[in-house]
Amino acid sequence: MSENRKLIKIATAGSVDDGKSTLIGRLLYDTKSLTTDKIEAIERSSKQRGYDYLDFSLATDGLVAEREQGITIDVAHIYFNTDKTNFIVADTPGHVEYTRNMVTGASTSQVAIILIDARKGVIEQTYRHFFISNLLRISHVVVAVNKMDLVNYDEEVYLKIKADFDALVAKSDFTEDQITFIPVSALKGENIARKSEEMPWYVGNTLLDHLEVLEPADLEPSSVARFPVQYVIRPKTEAWHDFRGFSGMLYGGNLKVGDEVTLLPSMNTSTIKSIHYFDQEIQEAAPGSSIAITLDTEVDLSRGDMLVKSSSVPRSEKQLTATICQVNSKPLKVGGKYILQHGVNRVLAKVDQIESRIHTDFTGTETADQLKLNDIGRVHFRLSKPIHFDTYKENKANGSFILIEEGEYDTVSVGFIE
Repeated sequence: MSENRKLIKIATAGSVDDGKSTLIGRLLYDTKSLTTDKIEAIERSSKQRGYDYLDFSLATDGLVAEREQGITIDVAHIYFNTDKTNFIVADTPGHVEYTRNMVTGASTSQVAIILIDARKGVIEQTYRHFFISNLLRISHVVVAVNKMDLVNYDEEVYLKIKADFDALVAKSDFTEDQITFIPVSALKGENIARKSEEMPWYVGNTLLDHLEVLEPADLEPSSVARFPVQYVIRPKTEAWHDFRGFSGMLYGGNLKVGDEVTLLPSMNTSTIKSIHYFDQEIQEAAPGSSIAITLDTEVDLSRGDMLVKSSSVPRSEKQLTATICQVNSKPLKVGGKYILQHGVNRVLAKVDQIESRIHTDFTGTETADQLKLNDIGRVHFRLSKPIHFDTYKENKANGSFILIEEGEYDTVSVGFIE
């Protein structure tokens, strides 16, 4: 992929039969991202089913069960590009039964595309999709009102859905939402990559044009630098005899040579001596960079420790409160003991209290003594030792974790620290 291109990560969400897979397939087709044999397979399968159109959903639904039932079950990551931008689309399932897949699939996305069937309008699942985009703090949301061809491209239908969704946005306490509405027909390619002649009343960009003008820097919230150590590099070779570097991925903010840093958990301080990026030595590293850092003093720092700017040290506590999504069929109960993995660090955790189960239709909460598969709730934990964390609002990477079942090592929950 060209180094000059931007990278935009997108999550799609839509209810069953809203046309989500068709929309993604259409994007792939219109950007010439489908191979010739894939197009031929779609043409062949469409004819076998008696369709007089190309069924673009076949380009994304990979599981046999998905193709047979016409639904999305698992998360698929789909790649396509234009001359300006590389895109990664997390095609997440929309059904309530697969809420956990929706949360995990959208967790690294910068943009959410929520599909609404123009015939059905805003429904219960629309509330859930928007709630999850809020939970994951995805501020840029595109509402694609699909199947406009089936309502005769009626502007009044579109405006009614837009008003209903605006009323939903008003119920959210996430104030950073940027909502864009686009009427489309994924099947016919209207307002996907080309302007629709059937909807002259819509004066905005096509979906693809809108995605292309987005800038990654505008989609990521400003945050503070967090560098969890994954590995200590000691080559002990002739050329690098005294080299001692700390490697990992940088999150949240920049680090540069000369920055004073605090080492956690020791709370010792040092100064960044050099930053190595692959085979280069650089002066400053940006978030998302996999780097190795050397310090100007000999320090005790190992895997699971963290390096931060001394001006912005995170909280360090043995108790935390988090919103969690249950991704395992075994319920989460008070008193349950788990391994909490926070970045590369693992500690023992006990469920101290389940404060509430959260309704994903923005109607509030209810008391609960356990959280079942796909439930979202607010939980208090007690840890065996302190971890160094931010809230998810302050820093997504350092404010999230997963719970792992002891012994069996199954993932139980994903958590977002408050």
